[in-house]
Amino acid sequence: MKKRDLPTKTCPVCHRPFSWRKKWAENWHDVKYCSNRCRREKNSPGKNAAAPSPNNSHT
Repeated sequence: MKKRDLPTKTCPVCHRPFSWRKKWAENWHDVKYCSNRCRREKNSPGKNAAAPSPNNSHT
């Protein structure tokens, strides 16, 4: 099977697509995050947090 034919998901933290891996074969339906880093940062506000809109300036 070629990589382009593997199932993919989108990571809810970094919003990047990631592909099926052999080590996830048993629990692919439970895999939510592309990496341990994203799994750790799932609840912490980081660089992906919503930034204030530049149109809402208080002058």
